[in-house]
Amino acid sequence: MTYRPAEVALAVKRLQYRHHRALSQALAPLGLSLVQWDTLRHLHRKPDASLHDLAVLTFQTDQSFGSLATRMADRGLIERVPGPGRAVRHQLTEEGARLRAEGQRAVDKVVESSFKSLSTAQLNQLGELLDLALGADPTA
Repeated sequence: MTYRPAEVALAVKRLQYRHHRALSQALAPLGLSLVQWDTLRHLHRKPDASLHDLAVLTFQTDQSFGSLATRMADRGLIERVPGPGRAVRHQLTEEGARLRAEGQRAVDKVVESSFKSLSTAQLNQLGELLDLALGADPTA
């Protein structure tokens, strides 16, 4: 079958939407939204990330992420620490790290189920093709 770029783009969007719904449902028992868990994941991978960095990584504006970060800090999931100059950095708390790990297990179940019909070689090929399509900066 020959796929047009628009058809592939729509399939990617549909898969993303399916994941978003399933992940939101899987994370709800932990009291986490998808964007909150995503924040915890990125802070685990990139400790001391700035507000702007986290906003970009979680597909938020700086302003909306600032509000989210405040709520997460109030809940004890992250803490804000002074950075160089006027910068504010963020770090996981013990509770944030615990919920990130629990959330990761829930996320793994969802995405593994989603890709179960692909062989290991097909999954690797899909990953390579998406990396190629995203180019050098996958956050752009």
